Amino acid sequence: MNIKSKLEEYIILKKDKVKISSKEIKKNDIFLALNGKNYHGNKFINSSIKNGARFCITDNKNYTQNEKVIFVKNIYDYLIGLAKIKRDLFKGKIIGITGSAGKTTLKETLAFFLKKDHKISFSKKSYNNKLGVLVSLLNLDLNSSFAIFEIGTNNFGEIKYLTKIVKPNEVFITNIQSTHLENFQTKNNIAREKSNIFILKNNNQRKKLYLNINNKSENIILNRAKKEKNLKIININKPSRKYFIKKILPKKNAYKVYFSINKKIIIFNTKSLIMFRLMNLLFCYAFFSENSLKINSIKERQKYLKPVDGRGLIHNIVINKNKIKVIDESYNANPDTMFQSIEYFINLKKMNSKKILILGNMNELGISSYRMHINLLYYLDKFIFKFVILCGEFFQRSIKKINNPQNEFIYLKDKNKIMKFLNKNIHNDDIILIKCSNSTEINKLAKDLLKKGNLN
Repeated sequence: MNIKSKLEEYIILKKDKVKISSKEIKKNDIFLALNGKNYHGNKFINSSIKNGARFCITDNKNYTQNEKVIFVKNIYDYLIGLAKIKRDLFKGKIIGITGSAGKTTLKETLAFFLKKDHKISFSKKSYNNKLGVLVSLLNLDLNSSFAIFEIGTNNFGEIKYLTKIVKPNEVFITNIQSTHLENFQTKNNIAREKSNIFILKNNNQRKKLYLNINNKSENIILNRAKKEKNLKIININKPSRKYFIKKILPKKNAYKVYFSINKKIIIFNTKSLIMFRLMNLLFCYAFFSENSLKINSIKERQKYLKPVDGRGLIHNIVINKNKIKVIDESYNANPDTMFQSIEYFINLKKMNSKKILILGNMNELGISSYRMHINLLYYLDKFIFKFVILCGEFFQRSIKKINNPQNEFIYLKDKNKIMKFLNKNIHNDDIILIKCSNSTEINKLAKDLLKKGNLN
């Protein structure tokens, strides 16, 4: 057997061995020497081998090939071929999750409940683009009963492309929101793109589709799904009469939630009413019911479920000897999730004089960017906060359009100025909500702020 054949056998038979960062390489891992934004991965082949890499794959034919360094003409094409082989060998159930927001949270939530009683594989982090999906599929454990993949897009055709590789048996579409409008222009276009995950000619393995219909764009998905043959549609809302929130009753410092799950009532308490988390939980109950899994295992474990990093996880930190809470929503933002997060923050049972809101730009909104940031500020100004700190060019321009605001909108141009402001103005028991898109100054601020120490 030649060295390339050994590599291919190793990838197919092993799990969690393929890495794209040399910093993550451990003994017997495989390093992909890809061309990145700043450096080509070839620069890190030697360090990967020192860290214990069993194989390194490169597209540089001039690089000295040996038993560890293997040349392929096109790394992506090579990985696609192997990923398709591994997918075809997998005998378990593949779950594909797409939607504008909440993919990672739903993936982590479903994985949390499934792994109690089943062997599962699921994509790490937010690996939902072309490279991330390929790596996740190559890292699949063939002995798993379930494998969960996020399938994302920021342009036309990407869902179709990835779906043809992953071929999920059961599909979740979380929602359709105002994301990536720079490319898609409208939410209706986003809905049509996401629908490609269950179209038969793209995916002849799909059997079930889980949906939550709340707007006209999501209704486009439902109408397309109804035209598909041999596709069971599971709708989680009251009109479906099968999986829905029956009622929510306020209690002292909590809420009592009633789920109707296939005519059975599930009752539980929650300290905070965050609707998208309740819908994710409802998705999981529906999945367990549709697959005849133990419903009680969700109810037993849901009190231990925690938010995902950057998506609502609460951190206790200290700034200048003041103990404060930080709600970290810094992973990403669009207008819909901004409003949801702020509404949650407003409804927190905490004095407004203690609440500090830190917001960064919402990116990739195209020609709607300016208008959507202004609309957000108008909404915000209906409520009073201790401070509203804003950062990013869209907010900088938008502030000037708000006449006589109730809040003092404090614009600070970078994370260092915000840290200085917090150091001077923070007090014990304050609570901060951070919300922004990736690759913004506020995103960087969140990482720096949380380095100050988690007291949990």
